[in-house]
Amino acid sequence: MSLLPHQLELLSPARDADIGIEAVNHGADAVYIGGPAFGARATAGNDIRDLERLIQHAHRFNSRIFITLNTILRDDELEGARQMAWQVYEAGADALIIQDMGLLELDLPPIQLHASTQTDIRTPEKARFLQDAGLSQIVIARELDLQQIQAIREATDPSRTTIEFFVHGALCVAYSGQCFISHAHTGRSANRGDCNQACRLPYEVLDGAGRIIAHEKHVLSMKDNNQSDNLRALIDAGVRSFKIEGRYKDMGYVKNITAHYRKLLDEIIEEREFTGEPLARSSSGRTTFTFEPDPDQNFNREFTDYFVNGRKEDIGAFDTPKTPGRAIGWVTQIGDNWFELEVSDKTTALHNGDGLCYYDLQKELVGVHINRAECVAPKKGIWRVFPKNEITEFKDLRKGLEINRNRDMDWVRTLEKKSSDRRIGLWAHLAETADGFALTLTDEDGFVGSASVIQPHQPATDAVKAEATLRDQLGRFGATRFAVHAMALQLSQPWFVPASALNQLRRDAVVALEDARTAGFVRLPRAVPVQPPVPFPEDTLTYLANVFNHKAHDFYVKHGVKVIDAAYESKEEEGEVSLMITKHCVRFSMSLCPKQAKGVIGVKGTIKAEPLQLINGKEKLTLRFDCKPCEMHVVGKMKKSVMNQHLKDMQAQPLQFYRTRPAPTSA
Repeated sequence: MSLLPHQLELLSPARDADIGIEAVNHGADAVYIGGPAFGARATAGNDIRDLERLIQHAHRFNSRIFITLNTILRDDELEGARQMAWQVYEAGADALIIQDMGLLELDLPPIQLHASTQTDIRTPEKARFLQDAGLSQIVIARELDLQQIQAIREATDPSRTTIEFFVHGALCVAYSGQCFISHAHTGRSANRGDCNQACRLPYEVLDGAGRIIAHEKHVLSMKDNNQSDNLRALIDAGVRSFKIEGRYKDMGYVKNITAHYRKLLDEIIEEREFTGEPLARSSSGRTTFTFEPDPDQNFNREFTDYFVNGRKEDIGAFDTPKTPGRAIGWVTQIGDNWFELEVSDKTTALHNGDGLCYYDLQKELVGVHINRAECVAPKKGIWRVFPKNEITEFKDLRKGLEINRNRDMDWVRTLEKKSSDRRIGLWAHLAETADGFALTLTDEDGFVGSASVIQPHQPATDAVKAEATLRDQLGRFGATRFAVHAMALQLSQPWFVPASALNQLRRDAVVALEDARTAGFVRLPRAVPVQPPVPFPEDTLTYLANVFNHKAHDFYVKHGVKVIDAAYESKEEEGEVSLMITKHCVRFSMSLCPKQAKGVIGVKGTIKAEPLQLINGKEKLTLRFDCKPCEMHVVGKMKKSVMNQHLKDMQAQPLQFYRTRPAPTSA
C-alpha cells in the first residue's frame, strides 16, 4: 500500500540524525538517510543508535524514515546488506530505498521497499513492472515532462504505488544509474556511492574537424533543480512524494529548503480544502518558522525546472560549477586594501564573514571573503569592503563591476539557532467527576489521552477569574509538541482548582496521549509481488542494467529475461561504450542541433548531428547524438590502470560473476 491518493509527502534528505531531526522539525513528512553501509554516498553512513534516535523523533509526528540501501552489490556483500536491512527494520525504519534487484531475492524483513532514482524509471512499462515486483514507491526520472509523468501515473495503481519526483537540488546530468565515467576513469563507481563528478569539470569541445567550439566550459554541468512553480502541475500529473536532493548538504540547506516546500505545499493543500478532491499532509502537525525561507540563500548553480515543461536551452551551468549567489550592487572605487560597493537595495547590509563573488573577463567566478565591512554612506548604500586577501589577488576587479553575494552570515547565524516549531493540534475537554476532575485530549489524528485528579469541588469566589485560570493553566502546552485548538469546560458551576492540580492533570493527559500515539503507530506494509512473476519489459539486458550479483541475475531470469550482461563494474566491457546517457544535449545548448535549424533559410540540411569530442587534460570523451529519442551518449572506455587494478583485486578476492563472458556491446 502506498500513500493515500490525496496525501502529499515532503521528502527531505539528511546526512546525519541531527539534520534529519531538524528536517522533521521544519515540516518533512519523511526523511531519507543512509544506514551503516550500502547507501550510495560513500561518506554518509550512520550508526544504528543515531538512526533509532531520529526514527523515534520522526514517529512522534507520524513522519517516516527511509533508509538508503541503493548501491549495486557484489555477491560477497549480499549477506551484509541483508543483515543491515534487518538492523534498520528492528530500529523502526519505515522503508528501504533500493537499486539492486538482487535484494528482492533475499530474506528481507517485512519492510516497505522503494525504488531508488538509480533504477532509471522513464517509461510506464518500467514503472508498472516495479510496482508489480513489490515496490511501493518509485522515484521517476528527473528528465520527464508532465505528460510523461501522467502516463506513468495512468499505468500504475495509486493505491499500490506512490509516484515520487525530485523537486529541488543538484542535478545529475546523466539518467540516474546510467553514468560510468567515474568508474571508467578512476575505478570509483557512482552506482556504488563513490562518484568523482566528472560532469562538473571544464572541457574543450571539438567538432569533427578538430575545431574548438567551446573552450574550458563546464558543458556537462547542470543548473540546480527548482520545481517551486510547478508543484500544482506535478500534483495534477500524479506526483505525491516531493523529494529534495541533498544527503551531503548541511543543516542550513535542509532547514531552509524543507521550510520552503513545506510552505508551498501547505498553501496548495489549503487552496484545495473545499474542492472535490482535497489534499492532505501525510504526517501530523503544523510548522511555523522564525525566518522566511529563500532557496537563493543556499549554494546553487542558479535554477532550472529542467524538462518538466519541455526542453529548454538554459539548463546548463556552463561557466562555473560554483554558486554565483545573488547580485547586490556595483563597485564604485578601489583602494589599496579595500573596495567600495554601492548596494542596489539600500536596506541591504554587509557583514564580516560574508562571501562575495564576481565574474572576471573570462567569465570565471572569483570569490571575495569579507574580513571587515563598513557602511560609509548609509543614505547612498555605500559600503567599504576589506577583503581577507590582498586586493591585487582579485583578477579584473574594477569600477562598475557587478558584485554578487553567495554567503550571508546573518542568514547563516539565523539558521544556526532554533528556527521552527512543529506542533500537533488537539482539542481539550475538562469535566467534573464525582471526586474531582477529568481532562480528555483528542489530537488531530483522533488519538485520545485522558487523566483525572481527585480534588474537592470548591466553589469559586470569582467565576470569571476561575474560568480564565482553568483555561490558562490547562492550555500551557509550550513544553510539549502539541497546540490546543479549542478547550471545552463541562462544569456544573465555576470551581476553584489549584494550579498545581491543573498542571498535573495536563501533564498526565499529555503522557497518556503520547502513549496512545505510540501504541497506535502503524508501520508501512510491505507490498506483495504479483504472482506468477510478471515479465520484465525487455528480454535482454546490457551492462546498463547494473546487474552485479547472482541474486540480481536470478531475479531477472525469474521475470523472463533471456540474456543478461554483467554490470560495467564487472570490467567486462573493455572497448568503447556509452559511459553516460543523458537527455541534455550539448549540440542543442550551443544552437547546433539539426532540429533547431529546421526552417532556417540557407541552413537546412547543412547542420548534422555529427559526434563532438570533450577534452579535459589527458581525458578524452566522444559525444554521440541519438536524435530520435533526443538523447546524448558520452562514449569512452575504461582506463588501463582501472582494468589492471581490477585484475589485482580479483587475485586478492576472486569474484566470478558469469561462467562465460558476454560478447562486447557497441555504443
